[in-house]
Amino acid sequence: MSIAVRRITADDWREVKALRLRALADPVAPIAFLDTVEGAGRQPDGFWQDRAANASGSAASAQFVAIADTGEWVGTVTVLAHREHVDSGLVVGVYVADGHRGAGIIDALLDAAAEWSREQGLRELVLEVHVDNDRAQAVYSRSGFVRTGVTDTVGFGREWVMTRSLGTADGALR
Repeated sequence: MSIAVRRITADDWREVKALRLRALADPVAPIAFLDTVEGAGRQPDGFWQDRAANASGSAASAQFVAIADTGEWVGTVTVLAHREHVDSGLVVGVYVADGHRGAGIIDALLDAAAEWSREQGLRELVLEVHVDNDRAQAVYSRSGFVRTGVTDTVGFGREWVMTRSLGTADGALR
């Protein structure tokens, strides 16, 4: 099975919604996402249309998806302008569907997010991962993220702050 990674379009809002609901139904969702299936499921179509439009056309955010050759959407990652650091992108909404994990999909998604961020002039990617989410921590470490030593406390517990430096087009670190 081959996988294509691409940025979403505004017309993808139905698929964006379906993939988000699938991610929120995952057993680790309570320590991985700041939302629930019930909460997201109550959002009107306009919410999803706006979400897709914002992540497809602005320089402030971008959502990337992994699509199997069968047409099934099997993964996603979003990069937002960091709220505190203007030279950083905040990685959120990372998900790869069960049955597709371990095949390098997350690496391709994170690399697409890094390339887009580099094109926006950003110097690093930042993410927060729950201290009990060992699987995600291992994936992020493998993809070049390192712990900063900072923890953040959110409604469902403590999270490690991790960063990934972005290289320039010639591979040099900024």
